[in-house]
Amino acid sequence: MHSAPSPIGRAGGGSTSVFILGIESSCDDTSAAVLHGDVMLSNVTASQAVHEAYGGVVPELASRAHQQNIVPVVDQALKRAGIEASQLSAIAFTRGPGLMGSLLVGVSFAKGLAASLGIPMIDVNHLQGHVLAHFVRQTDVEAHQPPFPFLCLLVSGGNSQIILVKSYKDMEIVGQTIDDAAGEAIDKCSKVMGLGYPGGPIIDKLARQGNPQAYQFSKPHIPGYDYSFSGLKTSFLYKLKEWIATDADFIEHHKADLAASLEHTVVDILMHKLRLAAKDLGIKHVAVAGGVSANTGLRQAFLDHARRYGWQVYIPPFSFTTDNAAMIAITGYFKYQDHDFCPMEAPAFSRVSI
Repeated sequence: MHSAPSPIGRAGGGSTSVFILGIESSCDDTSAAVLHGDVMLSNVTASQAVHEAYGGVVPELASRAHQQNIVPVVDQALKRAGIEASQLSAIAFTRGPGLMGSLLVGVSFAKGLAASLGIPMIDVNHLQGHVLAHFVRQTDVEAHQPPFPFLCLLVSGGNSQIILVKSYKDMEIVGQTIDDAAGEAIDKCSKVMGLGYPGGPIIDKLARQGNPQAYQFSKPHIPGYDYSFSGLKTSFLYKLKEWIATDADFIEHHKADLAASLEHTVVDILMHKLRLAAKDLGIKHVAVAGGVSANTGLRQAFLDHARRYGWQVYIPPFSFTTDNAAMIAITGYFKYQDHDFCPMEAPAFSRVSI
């Protein structure tokens, strides 16, 4: 990491004098947030419905939508925060990983605004932001924040990782998927069932009406703390074909039970490895983050584990489960305190580890 010179003008000081603008544009959500220290003043997100017709995010369409949304989203974030751009201490932006075209919109905007205001830029790893979303306070009242070290299950459409979080800047991946991510497997199974996109919320809603024990699907036998979801996806597909062969309307007649059984299997796989890691590492403080952390079954599993294993669990508000700029801004705030800035020429990157 390169460090730029000290901030111009509003450098240093405590949280009372620090205003961080966060910008997130890694995929198909354009988001901007303003934090006063670690307290969120605004968090504005514009989503892109255009991708629903294609059953997935179309990169070119995503970058075009970001170009349309970035200015009004940032403008609204500043207005809702009740501050002027001239009061900002620094601009934090998602540098990666993500879709390159989408990232470039946010990175370019951040560079232009930072240069015009004469304030530093702070590059943020998108995955690190998801983990640190737990430290955003929505009021001046102390939040329920995990102490270091803690374990975080980061689970989304693109990532399934168990992360040992030793500090805001010291994170170690102790387990991760070797193929598909959990959210990706759910989306693909939803697509096979003809339920639409994105599949996560649809499966979640249907699962509440079904029997999680109705059907059994393949579970992987992977050593250590790593995950695999490709076998589950294949098992789901082949069993559906068998059942449809005898009943053409099988999915329509049993979709709630199918959704509940799929969700139960995914959650069971996730929690099994998380339990192993927590036990072996001797950690009782366990958090969840990422888009799949909005899933009702997974959230309930965390509460169940808190009772059964004495865990202290940390479940994010729904607004912090999906991609949002508040998580980028809080990471930026931590880095600002260390004067960990990035140079103007820092490029975006589509792939990077935490």
